[in-house]
Amino acid sequence: MNKPVVGIVAKHYVKDMKRLDTIIHDEVEQAIFDNGGIVIGIIPPNEGKVYAKNRWFDNLTTTEKHNLYDQISLCDGIILQGGAYIDEYECFIAKYCYEIDMPILGICAGKHALIRAVGGTVGKMESQAHQSEDEYVHPIMIKKESKLYQIIGKDKIMVNSRHIQQTLSSPLQVSATSLDNIIEAEEDNTKRFYLGVQFHPENLYKKDDNMRKIFIGFLDACNEYKKMK
Repeated sequence: MNKPVVGIVAKHYVKDMKRLDTIIHDEVEQAIFDNGGIVIGIIPPNEGKVYAKNRWFDNLTTTEKHNLYDQISLCDGIILQGGAYIDEYECFIAKYCYEIDMPILGICAGKHALIRAVGGTVGKMESQAHQSEDEYVHPIMIKKESKLYQIIGKDKIMVNSRHIQQTLSSPLQVSATSLDNIIEAEEDNTKRFYLGVQFHPENLYKKDDNMRKIFIGFLDACNEYKKMK
């Protein structure tokens, strides 16, 4: 198989307040298919939500870890999806990818999982300016020394915005900020691809080349990793 295989980490989802399912958002998987990758799902190793606390600790059992290792071994890169919460296994996956230098892209809550995995913290954001269903909500300023700038090639773009938490502390490098100094993207520039974005490029990539380039850059890193395996 020539195309890179991307594992999208499924999230627990409670339906009708009683039945628990696992979900992968269609827009995220389609963004990978449309830009040259193959998608498989990384399924949670346990039943029920286990919320990741701000000071995250690895509490997974040996069996749960090996069930994740075996799934991740099939992949050339990982995506952590957005959502209303972060589960412990998502932080574990982020930390594992960090350690083995496998490309990983975190979107919204997925960004916060990347932060917590390496010792950072997040907290509630009071500003209402970032909680909108509009396609474009505000600009972000991208640092020219960042990987995100290398990918997009611009120092200012418009993004969508619908999140209620923000970075409080992080060992990662800041890639982009909003006008009100909310951190919009973070990365570890010593890694092949360890990048989290606060916005949702999967909603806009079909008409916005800036958003499409994020997935292209991620898949390029996945291809590099694939060659090294």
